[in-house]
Amino acid sequence: MNSAAQGNETATAAFAGGCFWCLEPPFARVEGVLEVIPGYTGGHNPDPTYEEVCSGRTGHFEAVRVTYDPDRVSYDRLLEIFWRQIDPTDPGGQFADRGSQYRTAVFYHNPEQKERAEKSKAELGASGIFEKPIATEILPAGDFFPAEEHHRQYYQKCPVRYELYKQGSGRAGYLEERWGRGEEDAADAKEERVYRKPPGEELKKTLTPLQYRVTQENGTEKPFDNEYWDNKREGIYVDVVSGEPLFSSADKFESGTGWPSFTRPLVAENIVEREDRSFFSVRTEVRSRHGDSHLGHVFPDGPPPTGLRYCLNSAALRFIPKEDLEKEGYGHLAR
Repeated sequence: MNSAAQGNETATAAFAGGCFWCLEPPFARVEGVLEVIPGYTGGHNPDPTYEEVCSGRTGHFEAVRVTYDPDRVSYDRLLEIFWRQIDPTDPGGQFADRGSQYRTAVFYHNPEQKERAEKSKAELGASGIFEKPIATEILPAGDFFPAEEHHRQYYQKCPVRYELYKQGSGRAGYLEERWGRGEEDAADAKEERVYRKPPGEELKKTLTPLQYRVTQENGTEKPFDNEYWDNKREGIYVDVVSGEPLFSSADKFESGTGWPSFTRPLVAENIVEREDRSFFSVRTEVRSRHGDSHLGHVFPDGPPPTGLRYCLNSAALRFIPKEDLEKEGYGHLAR
């Protein structure tokens, strides 16, 4: 694929910015990005493992491969996001992670990407933001080897460990000092609203009995007898408790289960996944980050491009039609 793809075609970009755990979420939440996969590229060993790459002897970079819709997000925008996640003046690694595997690079897939990447790098160097020269390499894309499953979406699977690592490595502090809002600024988070969970007594007054049972007591509503299972209108779904944006109609599909189902979140950082061992089985529960609402579960039997099925309770959601997004403060999420 290439960055000039039109219509329904997708394009691919690849970036190395130190630990791939930290490079995945800034791209994953961008409108128009379809998939972000952490992995290894640029080395000489076929099918390398994490341990081999960490040794620094394979020549690989830790990197992410970004699949995106060029009609919805430009390659230049992805470059802008990338630069704001790294220290591009450091040739020996990133923050606490040292070694060749943690070097930074942009991997181009065609001449247009190469030209855009080199231009973007030159503009950054001339901006005066950095006193040292830009050390990030612009390299041709080669074989990309996806990382082991437990490294994928690590920020969602192990959010506490991820945040501790991001802080402890020095990345979070650097981004805050350099860019002010760090990742949020890079992801073009245009709103300033604060999402919160109201006090329990307030929730009992504002939520219906079903909404309260589902969101606060981990309940499940009836299939085919809920508000949004067959809703086909364009818009977004927000947490009924906190109002934080969660899912989009663009990612909704008919699963045949009788509950609203989605292939991926609209705003990935607003989703928390936890192991659920209730009912004599092991499932992955989905909750909202700010409202801490029980939303439903996610299963690995969905359609492309993610292969996931986020199966949710309508009672945990509030639907905002596309035509109302601007007046309700979600205009930046309109597609």
